[in-house]
Amino acid sequence: MNFKDYFSEQADIYAQSRPRYPDDLFEYLVSLSPSKELAWDVGTGNGQAAISLAKYFDRVIATDGSKEQINNAFTNQKIEYKVATAENSGLESNSVDLITVATAIHWFNHDKFYPEAKRILKNGGIIAAWCYAFSKTNDSIDTIIHHFATETLKDYWPPERRFVWNNYADLPFPFEIIETPKFYCRVNWNLNQMVNYLNSWSSVQKYIAAHNSNPIEIILPELMKAWGEPDAIKETSWELGLKIGKVNTH
Repeated sequence: MNFKDYFSEQADIYAQSRPRYPDDLFEYLVSLSPSKELAWDVGTGNGQAAISLAKYFDRVIATDGSKEQINNAFTNQKIEYKVATAENSGLESNSVDLITVATAIHWFNHDKFYPEAKRILKNGGIIAAWCYAFSKTNDSIDTIIHHFATETLKDYWPPERRFVWNNYADLPFPFEIIETPKFYCRVNWNLNQMVNYLNSWSSVQKYIAAHNSNPIEIILPELMKAWGEPDAIKETSWELGLKIGKVNTH
């Protein structure tokens, strides 16, 4: 099957400008996991989730279909990075305690990935998938960025993005569902860091390829006015859309 690679070209930007996932999320996932021997972080990107899993698990296997993403990943002696698709992991059956999919499952072929996940999970194993969509800084900044995402760039998002807009509420997920508390990504950024984050969007890169110009320039004057002093640090947060499931039988 074809691997949908929307991020290799900006892999270095992606690694530097995406918010880290909260520690309390991983503490919660570990509390659900049947043991701490092996976690698989699938669609690992630059390894943001994998690096957090390494604090808790004996081993972490982190895979991504993009060689560029793997080349820009955070290194850790507990993490083994591999270039592999989600649907064909190459992992042993009944070998994994926890599967994590951080802002990636919407790209997968679900009809092929879910059987693969069930195959490699141990009995009682956990799968967790999450995403984040709209940031919250303040009303004026949020309005600008929301309009930018949903109007300026509306024709430049891949169709799978619809799952993210809904925070995975309608994502197919054929597992025994575990109800979860809410978790948030939080950062303290200046204006330049926010712009770098916007530059990491696949839709921005698609717009640039189509028009040979950066769409952020359209909103930058308005965003600068709303931000105020460019070096001013503002807290920005994203609520995670989180799906957690358990596998009880194979």
